[in-house]
Amino acid sequence: MPRFAANLTMMYPEHAFADRFAAAARDGFEAVECLFPYALPTSTIATLLREHGLALALFNAPPGDWNNGERGIASLPGRDDEFRRGIDQALEYATALGTRKLHVMAGLAQEGVAHERQQDSYLRNLEWAASAARGAEVTILIEPINPRDMPRYWLNRQDEAQAVRAVLGAANVAVQFDCYHCQIVEGDIATKLARDIGGIGHIQIAGVPERHEPDTGELNYPYLFELIDSLGYAGWIGCEYRPRGDTSAGLGWARAYLRR
Repeated sequence: MPRFAANLTMMYPEHAFADRFAAAARDGFEAVECLFPYALPTSTIATLLREHGLALALFNAPPGDWNNGERGIASLPGRDDEFRRGIDQALEYATALGTRKLHVMAGLAQEGVAHERQQDSYLRNLEWAASAARGAEVTILIEPINPRDMPRYWLNRQDEAQAVRAVLGAANVAVQFDCYHCQIVEGDIATKLARDIGGIGHIQIAGVPERHEPDTGELNYPYLFELIDSLGYAGWIGCEYRPRGDTSAGLGWARAYLRR
């Protein structure tokens, strides 16, 4: 049976962030994920996780200047020192919170910068991150993101991400397979899951095309959940969607899966 993690950045917007942990636990989630936990100290998050019996399945490394449009810096030439400081901070959080999956965002394609130069920066920084994360038993995740939601994002396709993983050859680098992004860019979700499952470290879901609950839109998620189980995936499936209304009221699709 699939195991779901509530994405607290997108879900439960009717609550303050710190209150979303309790809301997710009340709805039966046993794990949560988020984009960036750094506004709260690790002690606060650890208390919230412990009080509500939750695991923090995943979060992102610092992405650069998010408020001014940056979406990661791993592929940006000249930002290596900043990137490494961000990974150090992320690993401090991961160690304190028991999180074993860390998403490292690639960043945007830079005008006037050759693709090969960004590729060199990306591989070099990911290699460093993987080495730094190994001792903490953390897996570095890379995620293809669709260019409609995030124009000019540097990594868009599943085969590109798997090729990066192959070049690095690090056991603790894997691909974050977001069904929403993959459907928009490529489609053929089931075939790609089956093809790449050995290199997939985390899965996320949302309805397509509006990124609402997974019981809306063009994807047949009950079929995909059965397929994911049959492929032997045992990790969390992140619910990274924007609820149409009240989050709890929209969880009818998940009632059969949530165990509490």
